[in-house]
Amino acid sequence: MEEIELICDEKDIRLDAWLTGRLQKFSRSYVQQLINENKVLVNGKNTRSNYKMRLKDQVLVTIPDPQTLDVKAEKIDFEVLYEDDDIIVVNKPRGMVVHPAAGNYSGTLVNALMDYCGDELSDINGVIRPGIVHRIDKDTSGVLVIAKNNQAHERLSEKLKEHDIKRIYAAVVEGVIREQSGKIDAPIGRHPVDRKKMAVNTKAGRRAVTYFKVLERYKDSTYIELQLETGRTHQIRVHMSYIGHPLVGDEVYGRKSGSHGLHGQALHARVLGFVHPATGRYMEFESELPLYFQNLLKVLRENYGQQ
Repeated sequence: MEEIELICDEKDIRLDAWLTGRLQKFSRSYVQQLINENKVLVNGKNTRSNYKMRLKDQVLVTIPDPQTLDVKAEKIDFEVLYEDDDIIVVNKPRGMVVHPAAGNYSGTLVNALMDYCGDELSDINGVIRPGIVHRIDKDTSGVLVIAKNNQAHERLSEKLKEHDIKRIYAAVVEGVIREQSGKIDAPIGRHPVDRKKMAVNTKAGRRAVTYFKVLERYKDSTYIELQLETGRTHQIRVHMSYIGHPLVGDEVYGRKSGSHGLHGQALHARVLGFVHPATGRYMEFESELPLYFQNLLKVLRENYGQQ
């Protein structure tokens, strides 16, 4: 553990911005994390990142010892769509967890990335999620971008916060959607009763916006394209369930048993577009529908036809 004592020589500047300028070996995100974890005291008191500094404020920063990553690198094949010195774009298969958590400390994308990249992954999100800028659920397949360094991570995270990353999904939902397109603008937060689930929560939720467009209609289901404006946990699954059209196979927010033989939602992150964090060039990647998704559409078309 390291303690750093500082005296403020500026005023009317945010604590996180001022401290980042003084601790140049750490990213702003890491500084904010220290503040949120009460490891930064201003005049002996805990405070927030947006605290406006005053001349001669006394700041004490506690830098914890680095954690040892107890997650092991594993040789697991995964598809790389693009790679350079700053980022890796991957096509995550259905059934793979993105990062380790209780009950899943092996077989994750992070385990595979650690073997593939070695130490070339950002550490902003901590030792359990090296390189992980954004996530998709275990049973959601598709495109993800991974950061190899903290600068790339921060710039991509800022784009996510500014809703400046293009994310288009393909999904099959229960029931027939009559509208050709629509917008769902409903805040998402923790479910008030089941804390393992998310829900539309008008009191404690954060703004969440999803756009959908119908591609094909069948007898009792609809093939749709979705575009995210925001990126809340389980956003598409919660929003589609909220309007009465849960994703086919979604056993958490939809039917309790597998639909059309699926166990896990029919959801695929098909397109990811963003400005490269180092070059400033716009890049866009597309992943073909996985075989299970293609087979589902084939069955629906053959058995029910398009409506």
